Amino acid sequence: DEEKEKDSGNGVDDDDCADTKENEGSGLENRQKNTSKRKKGKRLLKRGDWLSLDGSTGKVYIGKLPVMRPEISGSVGTLLEFADEFRSLRILANADTPKDAALARKLGAEGVGLTRTEHMFFAPERIRIVREMILALSQREREAALAQLLPLQRGDFRQILECMDGAPVIIRLLDPPLHEFLPHTAREIEELARDLKHGVEKVKARVEAMKEHNPMLGFRGCRLGVVHPEISAMQVRALFEAAVELAKAGKSPQPRIEVPLVTELKEFSILKELIKRVAKDTGAEGLVRYKVGMMIETPRAALTADALAEHAEFMSFGTNDLTQLTCGFSRDDAGSFLGHYVRRLKIYDKDPFQSLDQAGVGRLMMVCVGQVRESKNGKLNIGLCGEHGGDPASVSFCHRIGLDNVSCSPFRVPVARMAAAHAALLHGEGTRLRAKLRIEVGGESKRRV
Repeated sequence: DEEKEKDSGNGVDDDDCADTKENEGSGLENRQKNTSKRKKGKRLLKRGDWLSLDGSTGKVYIGKLPVMRPEISGSVGTLLEFADEFRSLRILANADTPKDAALARKLGAEGVGLTRTEHMFFAPERIRIVREMILALSQREREAALAQLLPLQRGDFRQILECMDGAPVIIRLLDPPLHEFLPHTAREIEELARDLKHGVEKVKARVEAMKEHNPMLGFRGCRLGVVHPEISAMQVRALFEAAVELAKAGKSPQPRIEVPLVTELKEFSILKELIKRVAKDTGAEGLVRYKVGMMIETPRAALTADALAEHAEFMSFGTNDLTQLTCGFSRDDAGSFLGHYVRRLKIYDKDPFQSLDQAGVGRLMMVCVGQVRESKNGKLNIGLCGEHGGDPASVSFCHRIGLDNVSCSPFRVPVARMAAAHAALLHGEGTRLRAKLRIEVGGESKRRV
């Protein structure tokens, strides 16, 4: 048993805790004495004990260490200002909440490259309404649930747009399979049956019927909006109503509506027509500067980009799904073998979900960008969203193939800013590259050509 504990990492080395002993107050020391045990130089922890994790090194400390919010200032801030002078890639951030958007802007993001609207639905007070909408037995029931969600979505969108006033905010329509929102336990099913005023067995049968063998390739993405247009219409109406409110208040909202998982032009055309219709109904048309675009997440979309580009106002590579569909393995299940592939067998130099597979996925992206640039809409804005947008090697690749922006989590924005500048200096920028580097010396600005 002791050997199992040693292998599983349930114990924490005393040596690893040496750096924290002066931070541990008497209360913490007493609690550790009462709740911890020692075995062969290990300290075993119980539920409720505090641990602190250094996210840069992976080192774990016993106790609750004092923390502070990261800020960009001093020499780091100056260096990033230099980087901003050179890079041509715009750095956006993935932000699902106003808090994320505010942090992203503070760290230098120039807008939001991805708002995942499904993340707004998982709050306890909302998930019940979402489940009622999904399991509705009639159009009337579904529309009643959507009417409850509308003001909630409007409030979410208003706060994010206001936080990013004057900057683009890409908002993706509902993307994941609907079954992800459904109840899983017997208690949750009973509660939902009571709310819906349906029998438990009836609700259970509906939940079972909606399960899919391969949900990531099933009823998700734009397919939801094509089959159930009322869902997309609610989201778009909420967004336009929020934008109209802000525009009338003198603000400058710039929503970008993104249609996910497009594989065929007809899918996109159906939803674009719906979006345009709602824009007119809400008074957003002519008042709000909005655009309608799509995510490129499938090989088919990448290979037919020239046709898609003529109808889109922007494109964004969703490289998580594009990697899954190109390499043929699921991000959720690849952990069982991908570690061996990378660390032990060296089949891949890096985890392709962390650093872009440039030889495979990257080649598809190059084909896509090349087709778009040669199409009638050759100046179309093309970006990338996902955690690849914060990986320096991936950012450099995006620069080299001519993307316009990358988007990453707020905390990786400074890394992306620096990586984009490195790429510009290493690979050139043509007419956009600045030939002068400003260096701060002794408080004075000097120029080096």
